[in-house]
Amino acid sequence: MTETTTTEYKHILVDNGNVPFIKGTSMKVVELITSIHAYGWSPEELHFQYPHLSMSQIYSALAYYWEHKEEIDADMQRRFEYAERLRLEAGESPLSNRLRADGLIK
Repeated sequence: MTETTTTEYKHILVDNGNVPFIKGTSMKVVELITSIHAYGWSPEELHFQYPHLSMSQIYSALAYYWEHKEEIDADMQRRFEYAERLRLEAGESPLSNRLRADGLIK
């Protein structure tokens, strides 16, 4: 079982890897914030898209983010760079090559 630490935010815990997540879920704060950055979702839209989260949980995660913006933004950047590195290392897929050769994609 993962050890957790409480925070001053009612619905936010921090795991032993220092990753904040929403209590009672497996949703990390960074994942919720990524949805806002990617789709421009409002708190109400987040609730619609993630009905297992209460509005109170969402606002608690948003408050946590704004108080820890620099470190969470840095975490998002690290995640992006890691995914980009894996994408580049994987190279073109055989399917992409075939579709490109057939003129179906650019």
